[in-house]
Amino acid sequence: EKKVKYVPPKKDVLEVISNADPETQDYLWVIVLTMGRMSEINNLTWDDINFKNKTVTLYTRKKKGGNKTPRHIPMNEKLLGILERRYVGRNHDINCIFWHRYWSTKKNEWVCGPYIDRKKIMKTLCNKANVPYFRFHALRHFGASSLDQRNTPIASIQKLLGHESRITTEIYLHSINETEKIAMDVLNNEFN
Repeated sequence: EKKVKYVPPKKDVLEVISNADPETQDYLWVIVLTMGRMSEINNLTWDDINFKNKTVTLYTRKKKGGNKTPRHIPMNEKLLGILERRYVGRNHDINCIFWHRYWSTKKNEWVCGPYIDRKKIMKTLCNKANVPYFRFHALRHFGASSLDQRNTPIASIQKLLGHESRITTEIYLHSINETEKIAMDVLNNEFN
């Protein structure tokens, strides 16, 4: 059975972001502003950022065959500002945009590297913000729905999300758009 996915409203997304520490705020904004998957953002490096062309290249393996497939996301001013600030303050020895220091049980030492999984943080932030729990992936749905509500062509949303199929993109769109409301008004007028 297919269930309707929970898409957090804008006020909940903003509340969660405002309750995060500055590092996590940047991480959440990059997810929201690129509509990237958590794994794509975790693997984002400075080589994937083109400040001159104002694009972010995200790579996914969700395509057929499992090959790494790039997609280029245009940067808006907010995203550009976040990435420029992080670039100036970056650790020159680490190419990852989002990384952490952790104890490696395999190497039996402290290492620095990209995040693998950050699921626990969303539960903590949602509780702190006093909003219904949602995960990182809901931010993709939020972005897609926000664009759809502003009449962005579905082909553009599909390209930004990195979907091969329009049907997959339509699953992400959780708004009843104006044409559906007009259609229902026509039907209503037929019976009045």
